[in-house]
Amino acid sequence: MRIATWNVNSARARSGRIASWLERGDVDVVAIQETKCRDDQFPTQIFHDLGYEVAHHGLSQWNGVAVASRVGLDDVRIGFPGQPGFGGDSGEEDTPEARAIAATCAGVQVWSLYVPNGREIGDPHYDYKLRWLDRLRAAGEAQLAADPTAQVAFCGDFNVAPQDDDVWDMAEFEGKTHVTKPERDAFANLVQAGFTDVVRPYTPGPGVYTYWDYQGLAFPKRKGMRIDFVLASPRLTERVSNAMIDREERKGKGPSDHAPVIVDIDGTG
Repeated sequence: MRIATWNVNSARARSGRIASWLERGDVDVVAIQETKCRDDQFPTQIFHDLGYEVAHHGLSQWNGVAVASRVGLDDVRIGFPGQPGFGGDSGEEDTPEARAIAATCAGVQVWSLYVPNGREIGDPHYDYKLRWLDRLRAAGEAQLAADPTAQVAFCGDFNVAPQDDDVWDMAEFEGKTHVTKPERDAFANLVQAGFTDVVRPYTPGPGVYTYWDYQGLAFPKRKGMRIDFVLASPRLTERVSNAMIDREERKGKGPSDHAPVIVDIDGTG
């Protein structure tokens, strides 16, 4: 089975590219982030035409997540236990945003996650980001405690670069988000809870990225970041046989600023 995660930066604007990529990519399940549309606006038909079932969660023109599968789509879940909402300066949590959806596909629970950006250090959104990651860690930890054999994939745009070589130049990130110790600690806590980054062993850095800004010719200048991951539970990690980053999809006309991240899984678990 082949699982992928891709921040498409607008499902409607990128619908043609998504369809073309699915046709040639031989992907069984894809977790999609930043769809930027409501459920009634999501381009469901392009998936159905290619034999995929799809579950989407979108509330507005911001955020939005989906899981599409051609190997079954069961037990769809919107949000994870304890998922926080953004409370702003009030400190009171709002209704959770459209940042998490899961479905069981051929026995694997695949999550599509769009972690809050954080904006700036000291901004209420930065605290929200840390709280969001901690609640995700707690939910994942509880799931594995209840069932150590659970096959779970946390897929998505984590908006964290866990290592120095996950950005093109650490000096450029002085005083900025994505590389701070609290963010990296939050990501590390997910790993320590039992969820392994299964892509990095097959795509070692430095200079291996999943995101390049549209501004300043970042892509041709190789000024990127590794912020998109597949974190797998122990039993699922045992089944991973390969992983790759489809950098070619960042090229051409009208690409997303993120590249798809792909993981191959052997056997049936």
